[in-house]
Amino acid sequence: MPLVRIDHTESRTNSAEIAAAIHDAIVAVYGIPERDRFQVVTTRPATTIIAEDAGLGFERTDPVIIQIFTQRGRATVTKQQLYAEIARRLEGVGVAGEDVFIGYVENGPQDWSFGFGRAQYVTGELAVPGTAAPA
Repeated sequence: MPLVRIDHTESRTNSAEIAAAIHDAIVAVYGIPERDRFQVVTTRPATTIIAEDAGLGFERTDPVIIQIFTQRGRATVTKQQLYAEIARRLEGVGVAGEDVFIGYVENGPQDWSFGFGRAQYVTGELAVPGTAAPA
């Protein structure tokens, strides 16, 4: 159950399509249930997003910043598949590949509470999602 934060500029008027493309990619690659969807979408003035090329030799025109918070344990190759699938699906809604920036943060079952002040993975109210050995 990833929590996904999506930031983009006000010039992008298709927030719902962007969010859906990212979610659909996660469902396709990770096999999570369709309704296992937790996203926060923030539209910002262009001057509040700074995303340079990190020395890779390309310019971003209108970046979409994606932060994925999820439980540890997925293989590196699976994460790479996810990044590629997100970029592919975002291209379909008008986001160029150079404008896709993804930060991936892993944690454990004890780091999630879905309500009522309880860590449901720890209490057993929710089953801990299966994970693969890291590559």
